[in-house]
Amino acid sequence: MNKTIKIYVGLLILLFLGAIAIEFSKPKPINWTRTFNESHTIPYGTFILYNELLNFFPDNEVNKITVSPYEYFDGYFNWSDSTYTVSGNYILIDDYAEVDDVSAQELLDFASHGNTIFMSSNYLPQKFLDTLGIELKNDFDFTGEAQFSLANPVFKNDSITIDRGLSNIYFSKLDSTKTTVLGYQNFNEEQHINFVKIDHEYGQVFLHLQPMAFTNFSLLKNDNKKYAAAILSYLPDNTIFYDSRNKKRTELGNSPLRFVLSRPALKWAWILGLIALFIFILFNAKRKQRIVKIIKPLENSTIAFTKTIGNLYYETKDHNNLIDKKATYFLESIRRKYYLDTQLLDEKFVKNLALKSGKDLGKTKKTMNLIVHLKAKQVCNEDDLKNLNKTIEDFYNN
Repeated sequence: MNKTIKIYVGLLILLFLGAIAIEFSKPKPINWTRTFNESHTIPYGTFILYNELLNFFPDNEVNKITVSPYEYFDGYFNWSDSTYTVSGNYILIDDYAEVDDVSAQELLDFASHGNTIFMSSNYLPQKFLDTLGIELKNDFDFTGEAQFSLANPVFKNDSITIDRGLSNIYFSKLDSTKTTVLGYQNFNEEQHINFVKIDHEYGQVFLHLQPMAFTNFSLLKNDNKKYAAAILSYLPDNTIFYDSRNKKRTELGNSPLRFVLSRPALKWAWILGLIALFIFILFNAKRKQRIVKIIKPLENSTIAFTKTIGNLYYETKDHNNLIDKKATYFLESIRRKYYLDTQLLDEKFVKNLALKSGKDLGKTKKTMNLIVHLKAKQVCNEDDLKNLNKTIEDFYNN
């Protein structure tokens, strides 16, 4: 190795060491991701709020919900007397309330039995909006900071100001017969409602449209914690059910690559490496792959036999028999695929089937009702058979 090469190698090593020194000397950037995760201490996590809940409700338990509200509360529903074996306050704080229609209905049922629902989110479940007679409006043309205040004069000194991370979403329509306005937000000198209480049968639903007020960043500024405490003071002194299901989307998990995937640079290096390896394997296999002999598959005589039997039933106009067999086969496929008991096609069965299959609850209920109706019908006609066949096909395909 001559002298020139040694100089170049030395300069390359110095350059590499300098790049490492610069990288490690840089301050760690602040993570402004809006996680609303109760285990995150970053600005937009809710670590402080979650750990202060026991101080807000000292005589009660705080239960973390790690599954959907339907899965959690349905297990506590007593079908014999149509009551819940637990009671308390359900709390969800997130940028977007990712609650499906089945879980949203379960929460409304939970509230109707004398319990309390509290949601602080920029985007509420559509089921809540439709059922409670609510409409929201989003004004995008706002700048600067916003002031949040409560309607009760007792909390007039608990108003706060937030200057970042906001969305100007507010209630534009409410049902005045069962709604109480509890708080306001002021953007650009325009005041709108952002906190309400809605009576729902024997319970209450509290809806708040500024979850940023409950983040670590907000609670540590000035006396902003008073605003959060004032809002939570509306909740009854009872058990807390804290929804943590939607907060796990940013956690690393248990994957062996969790650290690599948590760093953007390492993540892209890993992805590019996999792409390069895939391209190499693709071109290398293309060059060496031998011609594959085409083998004609054996004829499936079962299909022909099934068609013959089907035509026999259809031509003899034995519609009741054919409807019974189609329904029996359909229910058998449900038992094998979703492990559900099909002896009693009641509303609980319909809910479980819709949940496990991912089908629309209304369409699932319509299919089951049709099967029960036709099996009970004394004389079925061709239209009944066609209707059942179309309904089952729609259930499979959609």
